[in-house]
Amino acid sequence: MDIIKVPVNQAKQGINQCFIGKEPWQIVSITASSVLLVSWFYGFIFNNDESLVERGKKKFFSLMKMVPSIKNELEKKKKEVVEAFDNDQWERTKSLSYLRNLPPKGLKNEEIIQLVEENLNLGKYDWKDGHVSGAVYYFDPDLQQLLTKVFEKTFFTNPLHSDLFPGICKIETEVVRIAASLFHGDKNACGSLTTGGTESILMACKAWRDYMRKTKGITKPEMVVPRTVHSAFDKAAQYFCIKVIYVPVDPYTYKVDLKLMERAITKNTVMLAGSAPNFPYGTMDDIEAISALGLKYKIPVHVDSCLGGFLTVFMEDAGYNLPLHDFRLPGVSSISADTHKYGYTPKGSSVVLYREKKYRHCQYTVTTDWPGGVYGSPTVNGSRAGANITTCWATLLHFGSEGYVQLTKNIIRTAKYIESELRKIEDIFIFGEPVTSVIAFGSRKFEIYRLATEMDKLGWNMNTLQFPSGVHFAVTHVHTKPGVADRFLKDVRTIVAKLMEKPEKPVEGGLALYGAAQLIPDRSVVGEFINYYIDAMYYLPDEDKQLKENGK
Repeated sequence: MDIIKVPVNQAKQGINQCFIGKEPWQIVSITASSVLLVSWFYGFIFNNDESLVERGKKKFFSLMKMVPSIKNELEKKKKEVVEAFDNDQWERTKSLSYLRNLPPKGLKNEEIIQLVEENLNLGKYDWKDGHVSGAVYYFDPDLQQLLTKVFEKTFFTNPLHSDLFPGICKIETEVVRIAASLFHGDKNACGSLTTGGTESILMACKAWRDYMRKTKGITKPEMVVPRTVHSAFDKAAQYFCIKVIYVPVDPYTYKVDLKLMERAITKNTVMLAGSAPNFPYGTMDDIEAISALGLKYKIPVHVDSCLGGFLTVFMEDAGYNLPLHDFRLPGVSSISADTHKYGYTPKGSSVVLYREKKYRHCQYTVTTDWPGGVYGSPTVNGSRAGANITTCWATLLHFGSEGYVQLTKNIIRTAKYIESELRKIEDIFIFGEPVTSVIAFGSRKFEIYRLATEMDKLGWNMNTLQFPSGVHFAVTHVHTKPGVADRFLKDVRTIVAKLMEKPEKPVEGGLALYGAAQLIPDRSVVGEFINYYIDAMYYLPDEDKQLKENGK
């Protein structure tokens, strides 16, 4: 006890010495200021989502930006980036005029259809012939004709008005039940149809934030997720004020490091997540082990199967084995899967599934005191397009189990063939062990973005990756057509051989900027560049520029 008393007494004496000769108002002022300073310092250290290192880096970079030479250089670079993005969009669209006002009189149907076709023909990639990674997962005129008729009959429907359109609610229930069964949910499994994978993930994150606040009183929620998890989790974190704890992946398997994941769990963890498979590399996290962590710490586990979920559920019947990753694992509490990818439904369709209804309740938004009445909605949107629900349902019925199994068999066979042939090219390497349709690869000999640039010149559109640099190709139904995979492999082999003639040569063009962005330590600058890229999607040229172009 004396060991404790001595420093305490010394501290008291020191404080008393400080106040000798001070008037009462001075003592009060010093005391109040000290308390406020200590309170601020405590909040700065402990009550912030970002670490001291991250905040220190941001402060350092913000101060550096105030240096005139650095500020001027950044402004110059930003201007160049904006012009580059705008010019790219202009080059894609300059052959057509931009509408700026409503026409005085309505256009004829034929004129509108012609304008639609002209706008659709602006893209340079031939996705119907399999030159695009992912994006469009199925195309068939017969299915298109069926869905057009279904859409025509239901485009005015809205499940928000369940009393007007009870059949739409029934159809949505059937879609959810079908999906829950495919992921081995029991009779209690439930869920909702959403507009896409991002909304499905948002809903799951919102549900687990609210559920853990309700059951455990967690007011500073955190989610523990692999670094490779979809960026929609970060969007959910921004929307719902959840702190994201990212866990690194193993540099060889590209699966989440389970030991680090367990260490990242705290008293504020409201959910764990894993990918089956992830978007960048197509590898699958050890969902069984993550499920066990969820049970051990009594934390919900979400499985993101948005990309390949409607492949994995059919792979066993197609002759391919996978580790367990669905509701057969007792720790798995929710699953997201996109019907508009390998379910081949029209865009704007995904499902989020829960083990029990009590979890789905926390997904809902309910307002009880609004003058307009009691209001409740299951997902982000209030009004929802009934036609999206019915076309999803119609697509599922169109293919049936046998149709999906056959399509899955063709896609996985093609993906594994492409993977095996790419592994024979010694100057590139495959990231981990792909489990479904995505094959990611890089190179230790040359800048892999050079390959993406050269493939682009041949009409191939590939997805670029960063940290580390890489590219991936997502195999879809169109790539299973005769000759497409071999044509892709032939072009890759040819380009790799060409690049190895000068392997040290740097990448040029737009991907040079993409590659350089990885080296910028101040990620806020990269964020600004992305803002400009998104702005370019809404690019509207000056009228004089448009008139000059049309006058040619």
